[in-house]
Formats: sequence, C-alpha cells, structure tokens
Amino acid sequence: MTEFVLVAGAWLGSWAWDEVVPRLHAAGRGAHPLTLSGLAEKQGVPAGQQTHVQDIVDEIERLDLRDVVLVGHSYSGIPVGQAAERIGDRLARVVFVDSSVPTDGESFVSAWWEGPAKLEASIAGNGGFWAPLTAADYGGQGLTDEQIARIVGSTPHPGASLAEPAVLSRPLGELPATYIKCLLDGPEPSDDVAELLTSRHWRLVEMDTGHWPMFSRPGELARILLDAAG
Repeated sequence: MTEFVLVAGAWLGSWAWDEVVPRLHAAGRGAHPLTLSGLAEKQGVPAGQQTHVQDIVDEIERLDLRDVVLVGHSYSGIPVGQAAERIGDRLARVVFVDSSVPTDGESFVSAWWEGPAKLEASIAGNGGFWAPLTAADYGGQGLTDEQIARIVGSTPHPGASLAEPAVLSRPLGELPATYIKCLLDGPEPSDDVAELLTSRHWRLVEMDTGHWPMFSRPGELARILLDAAG
C-alpha cells in the first residue's frame, strides 16, 4: 500500500494536512503527517536542517513504511529531498508542493529571492527564529479569511534549519519526482526547479491556487498526490 509522508513548510506542523489526510485514507492509502523539530507541538526542540532530514528518515524507519510517497511543501522540500535519497528502496516518489529544492552545499537562506542578507537580518532580529507571516502576507493566495486565521500565529521557525547547507550524495534529478507549481505564487518554477524538470524522472503539475494548497484546495491537492502515486 502506498504510504504518504507529508511535511509542511516553515512555521507549520502536521496539523496543516488535516483536510488532506482523510481524503488519502478514503482512497485506501496510508497518510502520515509529520511535525518537524522546533515547530508546533515540538516547539522548543533545537533544530538544524539535518535535524529535520533525520526527523523524516526516523519516522519512516520507525513505522517501517514501504512504497513511500514523500511530500514536501515550501521550505520542507529541502529536507524532504535529502531524506528521499536516504531512505533507499522505501521510496516510491517525491512530491514537491510549490517548494524549495535542495542543492548540495547550499541553504534555504543562500537561495533567498531577496538575497541572503535580508533573511539573515530578519532571523537575527527575531532571536534566531524566522517570524511567522502576518495576515496581510497571505493576501492574493486563494485563501479565505477563515483559512488565513487558521495559519496566522504559527510557530516561529528555527533559523538554524534555514542556514544549514543541504547534503546530497547524487543528483536530485535522478529521483522520481513530481513538482506542483501553485500559479498564484508565480507562473513559472524557479530556475533550479526548471532545470530539474528537464529530467525524464520529473514531471510538472500546475494548480491554479496559492502557495498553501493544503488549505485553499485540499481536495484537488489530494487528487494530484494520488495521481502522482499511480
């Protein structure tokens, strides 16, 4: 049986998948939403990026999951991409949901679209954590006021996990992967994702919604995940 392991992006915990998980279960699949160290109910646990990679690997091994579809949203595409190559033949596919992707030796901060210095300053000014977004920041992303209210007030994100570099042992393009591009967050994938999509192992799926489709379009997202799993 296909087993989905679902990892939400910065500031969020396993609760972010509450509207997706029942739909995967209804289709007869396993679904295991995961909270990374330092977030949600694990707030206060020290966490670098490799901590987050190990969180994912440990959960898959603890549950002895096979035929794993590993799903990473936003920031979590970076630890998910690394964990995917470390779980060996347990992996069936990786799904990146409008996410960053890991580059060996690079961090989330080093690839920040406004430049590393701006994000580094923001984290330093918030006691080593990346502050959650405000309600206004979620505008134009296909979310209702009620959905925005659910997300606002999420956990400050451990800055060390954003600054630590990724470690890959082989090209990411060799992994079987689906990339979901959420069009309200920008019509085109980033350059690094576009390059990966030239691999015969990768495919692109577009969603006409914003960066948080587990809230704005949970049914559509679940269908895409099921299709990706085959």
